[in-house]
Amino acid sequence: MAKVNIALDAELVVEVMVLAGIGSPQDAIEAIVRDYVARGHRTEARTELKDRHLRDLDVKPQDPQG
Repeated sequence: MAKVNIALDAELVVEVMVLAGIGSPQDAIEAIVRDYVARGHRTEARTELKDRHLRDLDVKPQDPQG
């Protein structure tokens, strides 16, 4: 697997470590990134299901009022 090196603010990394309860800076950031990606996939799945449901509905045009 390819690796990427980045520089992050140390206070930010420490806060992530504390919030995630993970002792390694690399593991903490990796866990946060994986969670972010998983959340994006869940959002896509929900949105896709909703859009598909709306497309499947047989919506009749409203009769003119007045």
